[in-house]
Amino acid sequence: MTDLLSDDFRAFSAALGKDPLRVQGPGGNTSIKSGDVMWIKASGTELADALEKPIFVAVDRNAARAQAGGAGDGSCKDTVLDPSNTLRPSIETTFHAALDWTVVAHTHSIATLTHAVSPEGRIALDAKLAGLPFVRVPYAKPGLPLTRQIMARVGDDTQVIVLENHGLICCANSVEEAATLMDAVEARLHMPEARHVADMPSSAAPAGFAWASESWMAQDAGVTDLITAGSYYPDHVVFLGPALPLEDHDGVPPVVVEKGVGILIRTDATASQIAMLRCLSDLFARLPAQWSILAIGTEAEGELLNWDAEKYRQALAART
Repeated sequence: MTDLLSDDFRAFSAALGKDPLRVQGPGGNTSIKSGDVMWIKASGTELADALEKPIFVAVDRNAARAQAGGAGDGSCKDTVLDPSNTLRPSIETTFHAALDWTVVAHTHSIATLTHAVSPEGRIALDAKLAGLPFVRVPYAKPGLPLTRQIMARVGDDTQVIVLENHGLICCANSVEEAATLMDAVEARLHMPEARHVADMPSSAAPAGFAWASESWMAQDAGVTDLITAGSYYPDHVVFLGPALPLEDHDGVPPVVVEKGVGILIRTDATASQIAMLRCLSDLFARLPAQWSILAIGTEAEGELLNWDAEKYRQALAART
């Protein structure tokens, strides 16, 4: 059964996880399947560790696919083949199981997000990916709601799936093909970075905080308005909370924006929180000024903040 976890699959997964323009912290997931068995990244683990740690969990692919069809709660916790394994399969196991491809790779690609959070960007994306077997899927809560949206739109030949306000999925029947396809999509969607360098604040940060290198966003009035007005993809909400606050409250926010000055990040911020602040900066450094941007909205934020599966992922990621 472990033969599926080949060196090239692990190396492919690790390479994705080590590239912050594709995966940030515990985000993203990969899977490989054969017959009734599917190995998938466990919730809260990091793809970057794929060569060094046991981050994958084997599930009954048929049982997971049945949950995608509504037989179960969609968590796939009861599909794990080894009862001694205490890791939970990814919250996105259902779409991995339902997609009839050997290898499925899901990332939170910055190039994809830059297009997928913007109405104008989505139009540009459709043109850039023309000729590829791809579909674009509206935003949905990760897990079963997202799986249902995906499966309602894909065909037997669909290999590239762009998730609005979320990320990218590439499917293939070999690791090499999946890697080549994902590289091709990244190349087509590449967006140049406007070199934003912060003028680091000269004043000392308040106790318990440090000035973040991403402070340029607080020094750009237009960007400041956007990052404090809403959230644009799920992992931002999970690890940083909804939008970014303009002031500290009850010692809760990991990041605080001081308009025109800089961005404060707690000195005890987790690696995932640090990675998600960089993700936000990487996105806005590439978003064209003439493109508008759509937030996921307060209802979607509430679903993520009160979701047990995401609280589990947060807790596990904080210990990583």
